Amino acid sequence: MDTSDLYRDITDSARSAPGWVQTAFEVWTELGLLIFGFLFIAVWWRGRGQRNTRAVALAVLAPLATAFAYVVSETVKVFVQEERPCRAVANAAASLSVCPEPGDWSFPSNHSAIAGAAAVALALALRRLVLLTLPIAALMAYSRVFVGVHYPHDVAVGLVGGGIVAALFVLALTGPVGRIAASMRASGNPTAMWFTGPGSARRT
Repeated sequence: MDTSDLYRDITDSARSAPGWVQTAFEVWTELGLLIFGFLFIAVWWRGRGQRNTRAVALAVLAPLATAFAYVVSETVKVFVQEERPCRAVANAAASLSVCPEPGDWSFPSNHSAIAGAAAVALALALRRLVLLTLPIAALMAYSRVFVGVHYPHDVAVGLVGGGIVAALFVLALTGPVGRIAASMRASGNPTAMWFTGPGSARRT
């Protein structure tokens, strides 16, 4: 897959963009991660107050699924070993961000995999969040091309792949984690009950 021409077009537009736009895209990748972190906490806190422990299970699994998607993405990187476009693409505009060191491979984009996984996992925990999480994830993925450190296909595969991995992870483990949460609620242990919330131990 060769998306070098599209990479050149995007990085050319990045270099000609106003300074504040360049800065906004450089900041957005990390800011997006912070927003997802806040949403993980908010969804968990909401889940604690629900009567059924499935809500708690989904909330707990969201960051775990995101971490698992990152591990999968990093494993694929090691095997594919695609060079970064900021070194490999001829006649491309200089990247806005510092080009990662050799050996820090490009495919797939870890940031995009994390974004896709977080967006899907959070939406599974609270459906209406999809209207917020998917645009955040898509913009995070695009920003990695805009600042010049990834090809378009890196971020597309990372975004979709991360979402798929997270969905499978959550669907596979919701039942077992829900049962564990129910046991924790019924245990009477203050720490366990604080973590899972004071809701009923009955699962639905």
